[in-house]
Amino acid sequence: MAAVTALSAAQALRQQPTTSELAARRVSTGTRSNRQSKRYSVTALYVSISAAEQDEVDDELARAQKKLRGLKAKISAQSKKNFLLERDVRYLDSRIALLIQNRIALEENTEVANRLDETDLRSGNILDHRKVDGYGNLFFLLQTEPHYIATLCRLISMAEIDSFLQTVMFTIYGNQYEQREEHLLLTMFQSVLASQFESATEFSSLLRANTPASRLMTTYTRRGPGQSYLKSVLSEQINDLSSHLDLDLEINPLKVFEQIYDEALRGANGNPGLVFLERCVSAEDAANNAEVLEIVRPRQSTLLKIANSFLSKVIDSLDSVPYGIRWICKQIRSLTRRKYPNTEDSAVCTLIGAFFFLRFINPAIVTPHSYMLVDSLPADNPRRTLTLVAKMLQGLANKSTYSKEPYMASVSTFVDDNKIRMNKFLNDLCDVPDFYETLELDQYVALSKKDITLSITINEIYSMHTLLEQHLDTLGREKSSRLSVILRDVGPAPSVLPRSENFTLQLPLFSRFETQIEDLGAALDITQADVLFMETKSLLIQIIRSLPSSSIASARPLDLHGIASLAAKIHKDPLLTKKGVRALGLLSELKEQNILPDANLPGNALAEEIEEELAQLGSIRQKVLDETQSLEGVLKTIKDHNEYLQGQFETYKSYLRNVRMQSGPKKSSVNDRVGLVAVHGKGRKEPKSQYLGPYKYSQQSLQKEGVISVCNVPQNRVNNLYFYISSPTPGTFVVSLNYKGRIRGLLELNLKLDDLLEMMRNDIEVLDLEYVVVNVPRTLDFLQRQFSRRRW
Repeated sequence: MAAVTALSAAQALRQQPTTSELAARRVSTGTRSNRQSKRYSVTALYVSISAAEQDEVDDELARAQKKLRGLKAKISAQSKKNFLLERDVRYLDSRIALLIQNRIALEENTEVANRLDETDLRSGNILDHRKVDGYGNLFFLLQTEPHYIATLCRLISMAEIDSFLQTVMFTIYGNQYEQREEHLLLTMFQSVLASQFESATEFSSLLRANTPASRLMTTYTRRGPGQSYLKSVLSEQINDLSSHLDLDLEINPLKVFEQIYDEALRGANGNPGLVFLERCVSAEDAANNAEVLEIVRPRQSTLLKIANSFLSKVIDSLDSVPYGIRWICKQIRSLTRRKYPNTEDSAVCTLIGAFFFLRFINPAIVTPHSYMLVDSLPADNPRRTLTLVAKMLQGLANKSTYSKEPYMASVSTFVDDNKIRMNKFLNDLCDVPDFYETLELDQYVALSKKDITLSITINEIYSMHTLLEQHLDTLGREKSSRLSVILRDVGPAPSVLPRSENFTLQLPLFSRFETQIEDLGAALDITQADVLFMETKSLLIQIIRSLPSSSIASARPLDLHGIASLAAKIHKDPLLTKKGVRALGLLSELKEQNILPDANLPGNALAEEIEEELAQLGSIRQKVLDETQSLEGVLKTIKDHNEYLQGQFETYKSYLRNVRMQSGPKKSSVNDRVGLVAVHGKGRKEPKSQYLGPYKYSQQSLQKEGVISVCNVPQNRVNNLYFYISSPTPGTFVVSLNYKGRIRGLLELNLKLDDLLEMMRNDIEVLDLEYVVVNVPRTLDFLQRQFSRRRW
């Protein structure tokens, strides 16, 4: 009963459960009697009802909880904004890099320019009622049956992963602190991991390849809870190390030798003839150089101390690791033992380490600025030290007795000294209980609610619809499957809207396949006595929290009838009056049914449970305040990172505007890419129009150039086929396919130079235009030759 009481208090107060609370409440079904299981269910059921009514209570705890819920919602929303901004930065940076690598004068095209114009989407709705219902059904199905998303994760390409992650991690399961969504998301991870293990051919390759599944896992670790953990564990040490700008811990003998040579060269006033060292030596010679060894040895000692301090900090933080990350570690261990039953425990730990360190801890150590752990990019020396520390931690997690870099063998004692310690930590990470019984109850509660909504953009809906449609043969093989039925009803997937026309809507979620549950007690096979007892308890706790502390509510033992009667007489608060009247009625029912003969007799179960829960409120309030303070820091950090990303956007946009304004044949440089934007003086003339063409080309001439590889037009009509190609702005081409005698063209295609470059980088060699098949590399070469000489 005490465990049930603790559960009721903790959940009713909407706290993110700690590991100990989870362990206390998630007792294995096999060791619990049927009566206990039902009592657990009814407790959790009325806890959820009580939680839904918390806004009706206005004590200090309720206000603190309301503030915390608002803070968590802001973190979830801001995390999604940052993810979108980071995606746009990566997109823009990759396009600029492609153009620079190909030595082409860069110009801003409409797609790239518009990509950064809209950061906050407007709200609206262009969907009719039938479509809203259809998509509401679809996304309820995707959210509550995660195996669909898990299967899609296996099927999609790396080119589709960013938009997919956006919808899954920050929309469908976007409420990062809501227990039901978190558990559904983890269920999806279980399916993804199971698929990864099933398809694996080699133990050593598991979880290390860059796949949609690995990107999914990495993105999960960067959500609010993971970010909060990293900041609390790593930020102080990384900032302290970054403050020691002159601390050089380079241990690569070749680099150390170069440092010695450069120092000697400076001492000789730049005259190489006065330096008695060879500039180029082998790694072996450098490693055996006495002067190098003298410098490296103390550096190795210092580096070992720093690495040990980082390791100790991580190990000591075990109880702070977010539940979801620990649960994923547990699944990795379970699946490994199932697939490779004879594998040694240390080998199993290497796979756990491949996720926890390779995907979570070490990226934050190597690039702390992108994880918002430092205010500015660390200087060269600290950055190199952090990289070496991450290498050492990863080597320890991998249990490597060797290293790709021979010089790292000089700190191999770090692995030998900490193997046992690391194995214990990685195994301890996995020691968390499961949530399946809790999730089953949450699903019942969800089916009883009438106001579940999803904040989603119209393009997220259309993109997910398109993916589901493309892979329906795998996802819903039977025409009678729920997914197939819903997709038939909503019709074909529409094309995504231009960025400027995209908007956010609140999509109501519900299921057309399950009848809405009106009586959860009956659905869970709970006795009426349990329902009555828990409803009375929940209501009386709300009343006591709403009454003044100087009233009868503060007296002990509790006078439950007196408390309910007092509330019923407070006519200035109609809601409290209503609750008091209801509580009096419930107490009478308990007495009539002999569930609670007298609510005011000493030792009655109802009063005892209420007192136990009230006794916990003070400590829980403090936990709420502590968590609020911690998350306020997380929100500030995320907002600061948002400002940094916005600054990057402005740099890119200024650069693109600058290049577009230039009419001369200036070539892009790497300096341009990092944002060295020229400042134009007053009185600069507007550039002349850059529009070129249209120029006419016959089908035969383009085929001779190799631009057209296949022509699907009948041979007797080929001579009547011709193309007009124009270039409105540098880097943008309009191709019009025409047929002699027809006023309108057969098709018109807009080609972007960076799109063609990206196709080549992704090994896409042909572009099917229905009437003709175009060779991408030859097309790129042809357009460059034809238009660069005309433009310049």
